[in-house]
Amino acid sequence: MLENPRSPRVRAVAKLTKRTARQETGLYLLEGPQAAREALSYRPDTLIELYATPMAWERHHDLREIAAESGVEVAFASEPVIDAMADTVTPQGIIAVARQTPTSVRDVFSDSPQLIVICEEVRDPGNLGTIIRAADAVGADAVVLTGRTVDPFNPKVVRATTGSLFHLPVAVGADLAETIERARGAGLRVVAADVGGVDFLAHRDTLAEPTAWVFGNEARGLDPDALALVDLSLKLPIFGLAESLNLATAASVCLYESAFAQRARA
Repeated sequence: MLENPRSPRVRAVAKLTKRTARQETGLYLLEGPQAAREALSYRPDTLIELYATPMAWERHHDLREIAAESGVEVAFASEPVIDAMADTVTPQGIIAVARQTPTSVRDVFSDSPQLIVICEEVRDPGNLGTIIRAADAVGADAVVLTGRTVDPFNPKVVRATTGSLFHLPVAVGADLAETIERARGAGLRVVAADVGGVDFLAHRDTLAEPTAWVFGNEARGLDPDALALVDLSLKLPIFGLAESLNLATAASVCLYESAFAQRARA
């Protein structure tokens, strides 16, 4: 039982809430039973450490079964230790440390993808996590993060994906121009979501084609140089009185439109 919140082992885990520590170690933090469950189910090979309070471990019998099947051992810890490790104010008694496994941009486009998500300078962790979750929900092939997009292994991003981070490839640190060039080379039409774009409804039929969606910064959108790289810019209509849509909401709508169109044509 780990009981000292100030021990070197506990401090090493707690440091993973900081980007510098994640970059230095290649590791990241998972919090809560949902994240642990998805990691154990889909990527147990990436798990380095698994911690739980005895009460939490007793409560989540499914985690015990999956961990046993995966050969992952749990280290028991006191609630103060879990609190010291966690990024959240009220952790749920389970913490894991996993190895970062980003994919390469080359691999993303190597196998005839049909739907790709490109995030250019998306800065809000909640938005990025939700976009990754939506990409997973619609069956997208991968997510590519370009520019100064927030670290996908940020604890807030990881929580917002609700496990989708383990379900599809995510490429990081990519160059937008290179990514778009690779997308075209793989036969995808590159479409941007932009408030200055043309009418979405008039171009819905084009979304049945293999598509790479580009989503920009929450406040500024895509800059002119980025927009000049894409094949088409589309603007979602606002039928009510809302000033605009949240980025993650707009991205979800766009991705589902593509998924519907592609499946209707299949």
